[in-house]
Amino acid sequence: MSVQDGGWRGRLKGVTSPLASGARDAGRGLLDILLPPVAHDSREAAASAGLSPDAWSRVAFLEAPVCDGCGAAFEYDGGDFAADRCAACVASPYAFGRARAACVYDEASRGVILKFKHGDQQQFAPLFARWISRSAAPLIETADAVLPVPLHRARLLSRRFNQAAEIARPLARAARLDYLPDALIRAAPTASQGGKSARGRRLNVKAAFAVTEAGRRRIKGRRLLLIDDVLTTGATAEACARALIEAGARAVDLAVIARVKNAREPLK
Repeated sequence: MSVQDGGWRGRLKGVTSPLASGARDAGRGLLDILLPPVAHDSREAAASAGLSPDAWSRVAFLEAPVCDGCGAAFEYDGGDFAADRCAACVASPYAFGRARAACVYDEASRGVILKFKHGDQQQFAPLFARWISRSAAPLIETADAVLPVPLHRARLLSRRFNQAAEIARPLARAARLDYLPDALIRAAPTASQGGKSARGRRLNVKAAFAVTEAGRRRIKGRRLLLIDDVLTTGATAEACARALIEAGARAVDLAVIARVKNAREPLK
């Protein structure tokens, strides 16, 4: 069993045939008729498993036009001749090529993301995977493989699952892309990024990530889509992208559930 993919829960894995998948979907549809899904954030019945209408209406989803480099929303559509990157990304681009976020990280989205990340409420994972599939569609179309930002083994043991892997797995399966949960590892434990400055975050993860020998063979010459939960300064994704590119990846793009609205600043 992959360490990052499923944590320490001992999940069974296998190949699902199209026939079995169709039977499962039909069974789920019948069950939804008999027992309508309940919104993840309340006891309210919903058309499909997700957020209640009130919670949904408060989430600030990011729509085009957005910066191609960091996923930040542009204030207005400049038309066909507008720049596709914000000033910060032009002046100091990230190591990852492109980025997309499904929504803004604010009071409306923070609660459900933290329930998923720290509250062991893994029912949010398929929902977030669908959000990212929509917002990052241009990145998914050109990707060769999908991989999550890894957790260190000690953090994985305490949390019991890697939230990025829980999103990356169904996303890769839906897109029919290779899923590489253990190509990239967090080789050294790091302190929490919370409360650190942009420079402090970069120093905290500067040498934290490494590509495994098996991973090198699987990423060489390929365009990778890296999955994480929240983009703040981009320090973690930057460190991951550098490790992957140095190990032979052709390019790395980033997709996250949410991004802080005004997080981007030139890297120094």
